[in-house]
Amino acid sequence: MFGREVYEGRRKELANKVKSGIILILGNSEVGMNYPNNTYRFRQDSSFLYFFGIDQPDMAGVIDTATGDEVIFGNDVSIDDIIWMGPQPAMSERAARVGVRKVLPYDRLESYVGEVAAKGAKVHYLPPYRDDNKIRIHKMLGTGIDKVREGASAELIKAVVSLRELKDKYEVEEMDKAADIGYMMHYTAMKMAKAGMVEQELAGIMEGISISHGTMPSFPIILSQNGETLHNHSHHQVLTDGRLLVIDAGAETNLHYASDFTRTLPAGGKFTQVQKDIYTIVSTANNLAIDMIRPGITYREVHLSAAKVLAQGLINLGLMKGNAAEAVEAGAHALFMPHGLGHQMGLDVHDMEDLGENFVGYSDTFTRATQFGLKSLRMGKELKAGHVITVEPGCYFIPALIEKWKKEGINSQFINFDALKEFYTFGGIRLEDDVLVTANGCRLLGAKRLPITVDDVEREMAGN
Repeated sequence: MFGREVYEGRRKELANKVKSGIILILGNSEVGMNYPNNTYRFRQDSSFLYFFGIDQPDMAGVIDTATGDEVIFGNDVSIDDIIWMGPQPAMSERAARVGVRKVLPYDRLESYVGEVAAKGAKVHYLPPYRDDNKIRIHKMLGTGIDKVREGASAELIKAVVSLRELKDKYEVEEMDKAADIGYMMHYTAMKMAKAGMVEQELAGIMEGISISHGTMPSFPIILSQNGETLHNHSHHQVLTDGRLLVIDAGAETNLHYASDFTRTLPAGGKFTQVQKDIYTIVSTANNLAIDMIRPGITYREVHLSAAKVLAQGLINLGLMKGNAAEAVEAGAHALFMPHGLGHQMGLDVHDMEDLGENFVGYSDTFTRATQFGLKSLRMGKELKAGHVITVEPGCYFIPALIEKWKKEGINSQFINFDALKEFYTFGGIRLEDDVLVTANGCRLLGAKRLPITVDDVEREMAGN
């Protein structure tokens, strides 16, 4: 938990941005895994953590924008809780640590908010992503369950995004810690990976490192020799010499700030020449994008510049043809990179995307593209100092997508479909770093950058 003044300042700024009514920030409850008392690992709502800081289930916070009054709703522990969990701080003590003086029992939340709404005051809430919170809002406001998300306050969403997306020094410090844990996870996997291992062994080792230094991985670990499947969570295969292993993983600190790195390794420790060629294109795009990042540039512009590097590299190898800039304008490169260059990151690995990607990555005047590939760019708007973003270009050979484009003649003037037949078993390559936008440019998060050149990766894996 940060200092009390941090949370007080955040709530004050939020109240100043929302002009009337009350602000309701719901925390999360525990969720049963296979019966009610055997729960999944608890994860508090990130916006509740940001404004109220208390990492406990069954919590909510209310801010009155007119009076500045603040209330935390939560229950003190019972004797049964103490028997099973040990003594716990009183809710008033927890609230005082974040600068809130008034505490009410959690079961008073519905009547409190309902009474405010009945008097005609606007109740601003964020779009809930868990069903239990949808039900709570339904009970409080009488909104139909299927209408709860669309009833969320755009004014509050924009206010929250404007505050959370620019990281202060305390958050940056936490994210550097998360990056250092992520480095340990990936570097250990790089030093241990060898032909004959099962993917699951590496995934388990990486997850153990994240838990031993923080709370958990920042998302389920992606680790697969079928890297052409962008979010492949299957870990059943044996590492085989000649194949590529994509590892996309990060960690959460104890305060829940995230990291997110990707490296692609030769499963047997040595890249083939063709793998080196494709890998170097992706690493060149990654480095170019990082060099371009600064306040004032849009991330769409950075994305498109990285895409041109990809297209030109594939043209040089004979897999694409024509002019690289024209190919990117037509979206032809998206056959090989159907995702965006990156996303914002903070308390969520895809920061605030529960509030709506277009609120986070775009604006009222800078809207999302509709073109295949480019529409998947989660963060497109102008960069500002304090943004934390991922940089993750990739190159994938997805047989089903290649066959679809070939059959339908999509971008055939830019794609050498005959040459791609040899790449149906290639897999994919993705290289991802975490970047803080600074006043004059950017810097990588964490004390050290993970090895990224072909030579450095092979050197680290030698002798595995």
